[in-house]
Amino acid sequence: MISVVIPIFEEVAILRELRNRLHAALTPITPDYEIIFVLDGGQDGSWEMIGTLATEDARVKGVAFSRNFGQHLAISAGLDVCSGDWAVVMDGDLQDRPEVIPALYAKALEGYDAVFVARRNRPESPFYLAVARLFHKTFQLLSGTESDPDVANFSIVSRQVVRQYRRLREPLRFYGGIVHWLGFRQATITADHGTRLAGRSGYAGWFKRFRLAAHIILAHSERPLYFSVGIGFVMAVAALCAGIYFFLVALLHGTADVPGWASLITAIFFTSGLILIVLGIIGIYLGKIFNAVKFRPLYVVARRIGLPDDLTPPGIS
Repeated sequence: MISVVIPIFEEVAILRELRNRLHAALTPITPDYEIIFVLDGGQDGSWEMIGTLATEDARVKGVAFSRNFGQHLAISAGLDVCSGDWAVVMDGDLQDRPEVIPALYAKALEGYDAVFVARRNRPESPFYLAVARLFHKTFQLLSGTESDPDVANFSIVSRQVVRQYRRLREPLRFYGGIVHWLGFRQATITADHGTRLAGRSGYAGWFKRFRLAAHIILAHSERPLYFSVGIGFVMAVAALCAGIYFFLVALLHGTADVPGWASLITAIFFTSGLILIVLGIIGIYLGKIFNAVKFRPLYVVARRIGLPDDLTPPGIS
């Protein structure tokens, strides 16, 4: 059985076409499949369309959040309830083309537990692609993890990967990063990027994109905190060297034109460096404690279609 997990945010104009193309792509592989739409908020009638599609085909199922929790938490919700031997994760805007699923599945059958799609012929502007590559370089630097700017969420993972993914319940989540962290045998195929059929991206606007980038980095790296410690040390050492320099200048050539200026600046920079060191160390511990002690659910399910009323989130199965 193949499960297809699709986070949805205001995609009512695309859902029927998406279902039809999924049916055409999956039927040659197996008639035993399920499509799980996870509605991550929105007010455009997507939930009603999911209900209509589920009435027409029982293999269509739906989960609706009580509010917008984010794309990667929607992916987690779909993986928590899917029952397939393989799970396909894809976006719902048809930029991830359903016609690529047979190639993903065929590659997985070669002995891989996770196969991702590297997108080619992307429609974004050169400026956007350059910024995306800069982000991935920054992500590699801050996380110590290899990151391909052409690879997003479109992938197929085995049941074993899904089981292990369910065990990880940290609130800051990045699907691709978690799967790569889990390990197992992984591969990549190349496929053409699709075109959005209708509507607009849920990440429209640079602010949302930068917020997502910051979220991804924080979800998989503590290095920014360590960098703050390093900056503090550099500033403290620089201030100490400056203090020695000003002392020698005063000793050899007399006092500076403005009495007290050198010692004041040195003290400010030295103190600022020490503060950054201390704040960085405290931040590392506070970040770990803060995320560990809240114990909130990752998401809240308001409605469901074709799934049990009792959805136990940890899904240890």
